[in-house]
Amino acid sequence: MYVMNGIVYGGEPVTNIKISGVKALDDMIMLVSFSTGETRLFDATILQGEVFEPLKQEDVFTNPVIENGVVTWNDGSIDCAPEFMYDNSYEYSMAI
Repeated sequence: MYVMNGIVYGGEPVTNIKISGVKALDDMIMLVSFSTGETRLFDATILQGEVFEPLKQEDVFTNPVIENGVVTWNDGSIDCAPEFMYDNSYEYSMAI
């Protein structure tokens, strides 16, 4: 367990992780490549709250952009921390 920015997290922190590649798939699933060399599956349906509502629109979700190692959408108005995406993703054996 560790604390970062006043928030308590389970597990061990993954530091300096960045997104190096991203591909939107069907049903709000993404293939995400990380600076660790891993490619993982991320289910974006876990992104909840008003800020993430535009991701339900296919034209928004299917157009992710990597900015400074972070996945963004909608001209940068929506983003998701690489650490969150890593911690909430699943191993995938094929590269993007």
